[in-house]
Amino acid sequence: MNGEDGKYPIAKVLGILESGRRILVEEFDGEHSKGEGIYYRPIGGSIEFGEKSTNALIREFKEELNVTVEIDKFIGCIDNIFVINEQIGHEIIQIYTVVFVDKENYNRELFEIRENEKVSFAKWVDIMEFLSGEKVLFPDGLVEKLERGIS
Repeated sequence: MNGEDGKYPIAKVLGILESGRRILVEEFDGEHSKGEGIYYRPIGGSIEFGEKSTNALIREFKEELNVTVEIDKFIGCIDNIFVINEQIGHEIIQIYTVVFVDKENYNRELFEIRENEKVSFAKWVDIMEFLSGEKVLFPDGLVEKLERGIS
């Protein structure tokens, strides 16, 4: 959850990919800062040392979904400090809107993600389900950005 020595935040990047009123998010099930259960997060990951956030985001989409995206625009940065099981996590997250290079990908309903022998899925979820609180979206602060229409 923390930097290597537990004293520094982790630099991350996330991509908001929209189709109508839906965004593409990875689904997780487990403990999170608001409790336990199903929660969602846009596609992305850690920025490697010496890597620009835009390059990291394109790499993450390629690694996780085997798709190519282009950066559309920078939305902002979220300073995400959270607690799970009494452990403090801290992420500095750059957030961009992105678009698929291959427009056929907008027709896919489910994307399989294989990472370190773990399989999960990304799917389209209506933004209103996050705005209403029906579904949980991380990082904290992203729902407010979507609510203001930044996405």
